[in-house]
Order: sequence, then structure tokens, then C-alpha cells
Amino acid sequence: MDRVFNFAAGPSTMPEEALRTAAQEMLCYGSSGMSVMEMSHRSKMYSEIFDETVALTRELMHIPDSYAVLWLQGGATGQFAAIPLNLMGENGSADYIDSGNFAHIAMNEAKKYGRVRCAASSREENYRRIPEWKQADFDPNAKYVYITTNNTIFGTRYASLPETGNVPLVADMSSNILSEVYDVNRFGVIYAGAQKNIGPAGVTLVIVRKDLLGHASPICPKVLDWTEMTEKDSMLNTPPTYAIYMAGLCMKWLKKQGGVEGIEKINIEKSKLLYDLLDESAFYIPKAEPTSRSRMNVTFTTPDPDTDALFVKEAAAKGLVNLKGHRMTGGIRASIYNAMPVEGVQALVRFMKEFETEHK
Repeated sequence: MDRVFNFAAGPSTMPEEALRTAAQEMLCYGSSGMSVMEMSHRSKMYSEIFDETVALTRELMHIPDSYAVLWLQGGATGQFAAIPLNLMGENGSADYIDSGNFAHIAMNEAKKYGRVRCAASSREENYRRIPEWKQADFDPNAKYVYITTNNTIFGTRYASLPETGNVPLVADMSSNILSEVYDVNRFGVIYAGAQKNIGPAGVTLVIVRKDLLGHASPICPKVLDWTEMTEKDSMLNTPPTYAIYMAGLCMKWLKKQGGVEGIEKINIEKSKLLYDLLDESAFYIPKAEPTSRSRMNVTFTTPDPDTDALFVKEAAAKGLVNLKGHRMTGGIRASIYNAMPVEGVQALVRFMKEFETEHK
């Protein structure tokens, strides 16, 4: 069977080059006589794999030496707790911008560990846009300000970042990391689950400014303590070794695309193809407001839910799969992460035009 164009929101499509390399090396990596899955994380050969992946991450994102790069377990959800446990301290507080479901969950998780204030929200509008804020909205005494740069479920993205002064900006970049250029120096912490743009599910990337280390709450578990993990090079316990290896293969592919700078241009082109069609059509209805549109997750509907379901079914029959919208929103969602080729988006656009002609 031929490979399909997989528009899943995560776990999502991965670069074919990375998958083919992994397949070739499945039984024997280099001269090791074993799979990477079977290697000790303490072995010299695996240490080389790990160090290369860290180096690629630093290179692609231009991460200064003043930041630690960690590869951890627990998914992005684990970091919802790790962030306040590492940053809030005793009697501390934090500001959150509630821009989507995952930002909302992270905010509620943080309330278990300290005082949390919602600085801005678009929840009452069903997260159709990124909420508006002013710098004056933020507490200058907060330990951090928290944002989610791209909202997978609702298809929205921060077109600009909040200015938070001396308060560290913490960003969940799970669904758009490595897809567009960010100045890492603007953030205190960046983190992301891997299963959208980094690699397979099972590992979480955390980038933390080193001056923010050393302030973990006494109740912070060791596996969530960034200081402990930094001191042990992410190997306080056994890391998700194979997922890290796969992340390295995906980053090698990304480097060949011109790095983050190169892939950002391609991502703009891909999303423009879809949004141009949506804006020209009287049949399809885009969900996100134009000023907040995501480049990674394009959300829309047809005139009614039954036609949405038919769209998803007929698209799958043509090799365009996983287009059903999230259960919270319904409709249709095309996730077009880094590894989705332009050809896949072009094929979807052709299908959308045909479907509209047949069903309007």
C-alpha cells in the first residue's frame, strides 16, 4: 500500500527520510551489532547519538550556552506541573494567557502549586482568536508569564509575543516548535512535546535559561526538577532513548531543508494555499479569526456536520487521512506540520475544490 498524506494533529506525519534511515538501522546501528532500542543510555555509542541531537537542537534554534537543553519524559502535560514547581517558589505567583484548551489545563494545573492569575482569555469566544493583552496587564512581581504559542485544537497562533519586561516568558511550543524562527533569548523557558514537529511521541524538549535553575520547590519530584536533570544531562533516570534518536534523524532532515529559516518559508506557502481557498469559498467556513490563524493547524467546517463527516470520509478514500476536527470543536482540521510536503497540501486543495463543486 502506498503512503497516505497524514493530516493528524499528533502523533503526526514524519519525514520519510528519517523513517527510512530508522528502518535501515533497526537491527543494527553502525557497528554496534544492535538496535538503538537495545542500547544502554550510558554507553559511548548512545552518548554520541544523544550529544549530536542536543547539538542539532542548539544549532537549528540558535540556542545560547546560557540555556540548558533537556530531553525528558512525561510529555508536555508533565511540564504543566514542572513549570510552577521549578519557578514559582514559596508564596510566588504567575500570569497565564488562556488562549486554548491546553493553556487552560496548564493554568489549572499550576493553581495546585501557587497563586495563578488569568491575565487575558478568549475562552468565552471559544478560542477563535488569541486574546488581546497590554503589558500593563501583567504583574511585574510574577515569577513568570505563560503562553501557548500555537493552539492545535482551535487553529490559532500568536502573531506577536507579549512583552513581559523582567518577568520570564514561558512558552508551550508543542505544535509549532521548529516551524518558525523565534529568538530564544526572549524566553525564560521553551518546552514542547515531540509528536508534531520534533519526532515521535515519548519525549519532551525543555529549554530553560540557566539562571532560572536552582529554585525548585521542596515538593518537586526529582524527575520534574530541571536542576537535577541539567546536572545529570537529562539522564537522572533512563531517558526515552529511541524517541531521542528519532528526533535527531528528523532534525538532520530539517537541516537539509534550510533549517528553521528554510522550513518557515515552506510552511507559510503551505498554509497560504489552504487559507486562500477558504477565503475565496462560500462553501467552507474557517474557524479562526484571520489575525490569529495558525500555520500548523487549519480548522474549518462545511455548511453542516453531516457534510463535514462526508468530507472526512471521501478525503480518506483518496489518501488524505485524519482530517476530522477535535472532539471539542468538530468540523475539519488539517495539520500541516514541517514533514507534510507541499504536494500533500496541493492534493488536499484539489480535493476540496472537487468536493465543493459536487456538494454545494
